[in-house]
Amino acid sequence: MTIAQAATELSARDSILRDRILSAAATLTAEGGWSTVTMARLADRVGVSRQTIYNEVGSKPALAESLVRRELARFLAIVNESFDRHPGDAVEAIRAATLGVLELARRDPLVGAVVAGSYGADSDLLPLLTTRSRALVESVTAAIASYVEQYDVPIAHDRRDAAIDGIVRIVLSHIIQPGTDPTAVADDVAWISGRILAEPDPTAVSPSHRHV
Repeated sequence: MTIAQAATELSARDSILRDRILSAAATLTAEGGWSTVTMARLADRVGVSRQTIYNEVGSKPALAESLVRRELARFLAIVNESFDRHPGDAVEAIRAATLGVLELARRDPLVGAVVAGSYGADSDLLPLLTTRSRALVESVTAAIASYVEQYDVPIAHDRRDAAIDGIVRIVLSHIIQPGTDPTAVADDVAWISGRILAEPDPTAVSPSHRHV
């Protein structure tokens, strides 16, 4: 085995161990809340020493940051995949993304807790986050806006961004306070999106009405 191959294998092992640690931290958080997670309990759950936990993820606040980033990456992956599946229909892409993230939040309570904390709702993760309430909204809005640019949407960029921001906040509110069936919510969000994104901007001035 060459030095390069050995380094690659070691890196892969480190990645697997780190993922095991984050998965265990997610499970412990879902079981009893972030306040019940200790490095000792985490080490016991993973089957390694506390020093190994510290070596891999650092302090508990650093662990929280890594955990939050991983959970939000899952959230954004669904948005990206939904738009990739519907390259010709922005409304259907938004419907699929809405349904996907709502179902994920229901399957994995930690995702809902992370979204709630990032969005500014009550969560014991919130004091430990370095990515504060605007981070999630801005990340998802930016991701959707980059996709919507590929579609023929007859509204100005600033109005488009405002519309997407509003749509994202509607979806996040349903994650924080679930109640309605995810499919019904996705249908409603798709209906709203279709009306907003298909409407020409009423404040736009047509070339024929501009003063010379």
